[in-house]
Amino acid sequence: MLMEHAYPADELMPLTCRGRVRGQEPSRGDVDDALGKFSLTLIDSLDTLVVLNKTKEFEDAVRKVLRDVNLDNDVVVSVFETNIRVLGGLLGGHSLAIMLKEKGEYMQWYNDELLQMAKQLGYKLLPAFNTTSGLPYPRINLKFGIRKPEARTGTETDTCTACAGTLILEFAALSRFTGATIFEEYARKALDFLWEKRQRSSNLVGVTINIHTGDWVRKDSGVGAGIDSYYEYLLKAYVLLGDDSFLERFNTHYDAIMRYISQPPLLLDVHIHKPMLNARTWMDALLAFFPGLQVLKGDIRPAIETHEMLYQVIKKHNFLPEAFTTDFRVHWAQHPLRPEFAESTYFLYKATGDPYYLEVGKTLIENLNKYARVPCGFAAMKDVRTGSHEDRMDSFFLAEMFKYLYLLFADKEDIIFDIEDYIFTTEAHLLPLWLSTTNQSMSKKNTTSEYTELDDSNFDWTCPNTQILFPNDPLYAQSIREPLKNVVDKSCPRGIIRVEESFRSGAKPPLRARDFMATNPEHLEILKKMGVSLIHLKDGRVQLVQHAIQAASSIDAEDGLRFMQEMIELSSQQQKEQQLPPRAVQIVSHPFFGRVVLTAGPAQFGLDLSKHKETRGFVASSKPYNGCSELTNPEAVMGKIALIQRGQCMFAEKARNIQNAGAIGGIVIDDNEGSSSDTAPLFQMAGDGKDTDDIKIPMLFLFSKEGSIILDAIREYEEVEVLLSDKAKDRDPEMENEEQPSSENDSQNQSAEQMTSISQEIDLIDQESLEETSLNSHPESLSPADTDNAASVSPSEQNSNPAENHETTSLDGECTDLDNQLQEQSETEEDSSPNVSWGKKVQPIDSILADWNEDIEAFEMMEKDEL
Repeated sequence: MLMEHAYPADELMPLTCRGRVRGQEPSRGDVDDALGKFSLTLIDSLDTLVVLNKTKEFEDAVRKVLRDVNLDNDVVVSVFETNIRVLGGLLGGHSLAIMLKEKGEYMQWYNDELLQMAKQLGYKLLPAFNTTSGLPYPRINLKFGIRKPEARTGTETDTCTACAGTLILEFAALSRFTGATIFEEYARKALDFLWEKRQRSSNLVGVTINIHTGDWVRKDSGVGAGIDSYYEYLLKAYVLLGDDSFLERFNTHYDAIMRYISQPPLLLDVHIHKPMLNARTWMDALLAFFPGLQVLKGDIRPAIETHEMLYQVIKKHNFLPEAFTTDFRVHWAQHPLRPEFAESTYFLYKATGDPYYLEVGKTLIENLNKYARVPCGFAAMKDVRTGSHEDRMDSFFLAEMFKYLYLLFADKEDIIFDIEDYIFTTEAHLLPLWLSTTNQSMSKKNTTSEYTELDDSNFDWTCPNTQILFPNDPLYAQSIREPLKNVVDKSCPRGIIRVEESFRSGAKPPLRARDFMATNPEHLEILKKMGVSLIHLKDGRVQLVQHAIQAASSIDAEDGLRFMQEMIELSSQQQKEQQLPPRAVQIVSHPFFGRVVLTAGPAQFGLDLSKHKETRGFVASSKPYNGCSELTNPEAVMGKIALIQRGQCMFAEKARNIQNAGAIGGIVIDDNEGSSSDTAPLFQMAGDGKDTDDIKIPMLFLFSKEGSIILDAIREYEEVEVLLSDKAKDRDPEMENEEQPSSENDSQNQSAEQMTSISQEIDLIDQESLEETSLNSHPESLSPADTDNAASVSPSEQNSNPAENHETTSLDGECTDLDNQLQEQSETEEDSSPNVSWGKKVQPIDSILADWNEDIEAFEMMEKDEL
């Protein structure tokens, strides 16, 4: 389908069945930095084809890459993403191409062409390392490099630890393959610098570092987004390159992780200078890779514990949310089909042989087919709570997810080469272990000293040994999992404990968040003493910003820190109590059969879909389309769900008009062309200030992009049936049976049968239909508001209830209004202008800020706290 609908674009958009070309679609921010107009998904999935034993398709795909891919594009890309996906993809493809050539049947024409492309790309990335520290710039222009006027990059000062520390495998492999030592030397220098800049008392590293000064910009530390693959590459660099210093560094960091970050079964971020102080009360999905890394290290017990906790979260939500709290509530609801949990599942099965992990894999496959599979591929989940989709499918879905799930169920004879002869990169590309003895003399051993003396029996084992780890006890893993079976349902909110305890030893706090009133002069004086400033915004709201260095004393600064953390927790709680969750519009008619789920904004009037049965019916456009007067086609909408365009009158007026015409529901489609739930905050439709109890039908709001999917379906299929609900429903079994041919149950061996439905999708990547997709699975993608904090309060709310004041902090002194970030908005529509001024309306407290925007900034309150 990729070749039909998207090639040569970087990725496939599975809902609209077209390719995503950078610059032709609305910008998604840092996520788009993975796209370089170099057929990303095709390159990223090359070695997946060989793993799946599709050698003929692999040979054809290599020819397409050599014929069509251009690496000299005037586009700014992420150095990190381009390294792991494109350079890694070319090297993985080369590794398996020479393996196949040696076998004598395929790739006989191959003469290192992929390696030459990799070398060309490697040289294009080298200018990024032109810094005093040796840490690379985060972005580079493929054509013009760094800092030239036409490059449009090179002014950045910060990069994430994983971004600078996840280069050694690909760069060293490129050096070992080609004999050009410069690549490995540059990657080693970056790792050496990160090691030297670790916090010496805790042996932890921060998330973000200044590439020129080496100062830590974000001083929180964990094993998830921003740091994850740095740890992974230290251990794997030891395995691939044989340099003991990499293992010593990893063991030093690992000891610190298990001492401070690991709170079994949780892994919680801490402050590098105060490692006993938790930096946040939620976990991100990228840490799901860590159990797999612990397996490679040989520390199985905590790997089993964390993996089981994550599996319980998945069983509750069908997928692992992008972030979830310590009591396992959804924090960020998206799920871009990340492969890290499948990766850990595969490695745990390899280490234990426990069939339990086959059942886990089966659950993953069933959920993918049931909830994510759409006519043109697999769509990311916009919201795991509603089951709504996002029009994206990452390249890592084919590069990693397919690969790990296939390997989980494959027997040894199903794979045409020995997988044990290779090491997986962070993007699951395969590099041969024989590189450790190739061109070995070219690189100098690391000379870094000051390794911590560690007394830990776990360090005796650097690779899993089932004879030692599982001494004739098949129930070993089960005995570890059993106490965690109900951990999610029972909930264990441990995340706040350390923070609270850290403030109990002192005197009574001078001001608690629940008591604060922005109009109380005494409260404002206390805030000033604590280094907290109050800023009045133009729209009448206020922001709170903390500068710890402006506090009267270190004790006052700590009181300010506690106050701001309390305010974040308070605002999060208030929002959860008052906000309306997103709804779902599910297309259930042929040929969709419930596979396409669109994120819809709720209405503050009409039938509440969370309390009543969903509404199902065919859709029809109202006339007039704006629904602002009595409908002239009541017979067309009678008993159907009416489609109405936003604008020219109140939402409630539209609802009354279609209800009077006999409609059983309404969908308002945004008149702002190009708007999308992918890039805009969730929209809530407010009433008209009058009594709306007379509106009995459900009303939902769709942005233009989502609405056009329904309109396009009407044009193509005439009759389109949808389901309006609070969350996506299971597909109609009868429809599924009509759609699925019996050939889907092709007989295979027992392991292949476990993969039934997803193995059918392997056909999507044959020589005519290799699906090209990509989404950002790595550190830069997880933090939509990494640097700025802002919370605001409407003046009218300040006087009524002090508990409704919402504040956050930004220790670098920069504040941004969060209204334009992912938070829910409520608006009354008054005229035809699509650009209604948000600032002129007094917004309800739930729209002031979104929980995840608040909590992600919690740790930044400690950025300048050197107490």
